[in-house]
Amino acid sequence: MTSTSHDESEMRIDSARAKQLSTNISTIIDGIQGAKKPEQSSIRLIAVSKLKPANDILALHQAPHNHLHFGENYQQELLSKSLLLPREIRWHFIGALQTNKCKPLAEQIPNLWCVESVDTSKKADQLEKGRAALCEKEAQYSDIPLRVFVQVNTSCEEAKSGVDPEDAAALCRHIREQCPHLKLQGVMTIGAIARSKETNEGIENEDFVTLREVRDKVAKELGINEEELELSMGMSEDFESAIRCGSNEVRVGSTIFGERPPKKDAQIKENVEGGGS
Repeated sequence: MTSTSHDESEMRIDSARAKQLSTNISTIIDGIQGAKKPEQSSIRLIAVSKLKPANDILALHQAPHNHLHFGENYQQELLSKSLLLPREIRWHFIGALQTNKCKPLAEQIPNLWCVESVDTSKKADQLEKGRAALCEKEAQYSDIPLRVFVQVNTSCEEAKSGVDPEDAAALCRHIREQCPHLKLQGVMTIGAIARSKETNEGIENEDFVTLREVRDKVAKELGINEEELELSMGMSEDFESAIRCGSNEVRVGSTIFGERPPKKDAQIKENVEGGGS
């Protein structure tokens, strides 16, 4: 992936591209509102921007949407974009975590708002060390914990990351009791897309049901209210059914940004010719 040293103030945005992105995210926001029950609190939309240029992110971060939450899968790409874009952006790391990269991830990106894919205590411990090191260097973050979700493998697919449902409570307890610079935000699943496609109207996806049950069990074992732990589930293909199952956060990428290029062809920042805005 091609990087660049230009800063955000030099970044141009193609007006036609910005208009298309605005239309796309408005459609998703409308879908979220349509799926949400009146009693549900607001749903957090993570715009998954992996392999898309920082220009696209800036276009959505600016008016009229002023979107804050963006998700990335690759650590170096996230770091590069975070250096280009405003600190107000709230970054979510949603990719597979490597234990040896957890500490630098949490230490190098002050506005890393959440890590969504914690599935071992070792990874949590390394994120804790990284956030603690950041707080030592930048005092303004000392009272702001790094939020984390515990990823649960609800579909029991060997190829998927995530802790087994029966082991989720122990990991959640470890984070709450042993990681003072982390905040347990909730539990997350990717689930099997095939199950969403097979789910008919009025029938809940079993992955979403399993995650909800895991959340309820974890809350009971930790002696906290269920509402204190969020559910992060639902992507482009199934975010509406996830919301109907109680999701507090959905991760949508291709429906907003369009088809992604091969990783080798992706650019951190696009050079937009005159005629942009």
